[in-house]
Amino acid sequence: MEKLVAGLIVLVSIGGAVVAGEMRRGSTEGARCGPGFVATGTRCVAPAGFTVPDTRVLIPAASIAVGPSDWEAQGQVGARTIHVDAFRIDAFEVTRGALSPGASDPARAASGVTRDDAAAFCASRGGRLPTEDEWVVAADSAMNPPRRYAWGDTGAVCRRAAWGLESGPCASGGSPARGAPAGPDTVGAHPDGDSPLGLHDMAGNVAEWVTDEPRPGSGMAKGGSWRSALAAELRVWARLELPPDVHDARVGFRCVYAP
Repeated sequence: MEKLVAGLIVLVSIGGAVVAGEMRRGSTEGARCGPGFVATGTRCVAPAGFTVPDTRVLIPAASIAVGPSDWEAQGQVGARTIHVDAFRIDAFEVTRGALSPGASDPARAASGVTRDDAAAFCASRGGRLPTEDEWVVAADSAMNPPRRYAWGDTGAVCRRAAWGLESGPCASGGSPARGAPAGPDTVGAHPDGDSPLGLHDMAGNVAEWVTDEPRPGSGMAKGGSWRSALAAELRVWARLELPPDVHDARVGFRCVYAP
């Protein structure tokens, strides 16, 4: 069992597969940040000595039907069935410290990384970037039908995700933390928004690169970001299309691995 500031990683069985989940320590209802984190401006600052566990969650093989059941998805999501084989995925987004050892604010999500650089980092760890279908199944915890957000169908509020930090519903806390530039938050600081399988920040913080190309020369990131001012951008079906070689402060990543 691995200790976390925001909870405890535990093993649970889903369909005969052992996966990592989270058991929370009490409610964070009404709080911007999870237990152990301190709200400073629009940021959730980790306590001294906080380290991000290198935890990988097993996503069982799954087939789920997706479609435009959410009215905001009309015209953006076509009805289809997703099938993915089992894989593992990082429980946390890749951090600045993991990407560049010695970086300041090392538990903050890495951002401004091109898709190729993200893929190269994943390869160095024996992994790769996820496909969009893998990302959707992971965010939904293989729920069928899928939900609007990683945590459920309602409740896009500030305690569940780092979003609207520049302008929008979560920017009212003031300026970013003292001495910290605007950008993504500390990973894992919003445990009320975790998926049932214990994946952190699948909505908000940084949009995450996937390998799919919606059109030639265009890349894709999923999950919305700290700059997202509209809750619809956090939906599981939402896409952020942008050039794959761009250094965009909204975009980071996490890796997937063989099961």
